[in-house]
Amino acid sequence: MNKFRVLLAACAGVALTMSVGAGLANAGGGTISGTVKYDGTAPAPKPVEVTKDKEVCGLHPHFTEDLIVDSGGGIANAVVVVKGAKGDMKPTDVTFDQKGCDYVPHVLAFEAGSTVKIVNSDGILHNIHTYSEKNPSFNMAQPKFKKVIEQKVAQPEVIKVTCDAHGWMHGWWFSSANPYYAVTDDKGNFTIKDVPAGDYEVTIWQEKLGEQKQKVSVKAGAPATLDVTLKPKA
Repeated sequence: MNKFRVLLAACAGVALTMSVGAGLANAGGGTISGTVKYDGTAPAPKPVEVTKDKEVCGLHPHFTEDLIVDSGGGIANAVVVVKGAKGDMKPTDVTFDQKGCDYVPHVLAFEAGSTVKIVNSDGILHNIHTYSEKNPSFNMAQPKFKKVIEQKVAQPEVIKVTCDAHGWMHGWWFSSANPYYAVTDDKGNFTIKDVPAGDYEVTIWQEKLGEQKQKVSVKAGAPATLDVTLKPKA
């Protein structure tokens, strides 16, 4: 009986050590959050003429999406990446939908090595066309009976995507070299969690305004704030 009690106590001690160790590991990272805003008065999105498949594409108005700014100045669809941060990559399947003759989401960010599932929710002929340098480009028709096309993106890169069947459809894939990235929401807000403690350079990318770099320090278990203002190109 005594031996049995000793064994139970030893097992409990191991479990407690593992639990504490896991807690310390989780507490080793910090959170970066902030807002990406536009410097000045942003131009209003321009209406886009629907010239094809109006029975599907014309069900709602279309506007240019290369610069979307809300009433408070927040920029949507900017990508924020913590350069040099090391973490375990977890490639996965991500979805890029063709819905209402728009790309949803307009900017899709994922870890390099992930597989993009290109979905045709419209039930009409689309033609997915990517423009890349590090990854193979492809140009493929997607008729209504071909609901999903899968494409693996192995290398980190910013990839432009268009539809050769509908000239107004433009989108982007952002293949990241690490798991510490975020895409701003419709108010320009972003959050990146569990960033290892350290001093970093952060890159902010926006398709029309280009790139900006900022410095940020992350402390274990603590929040860091990074507010950025992007200026129009001269």
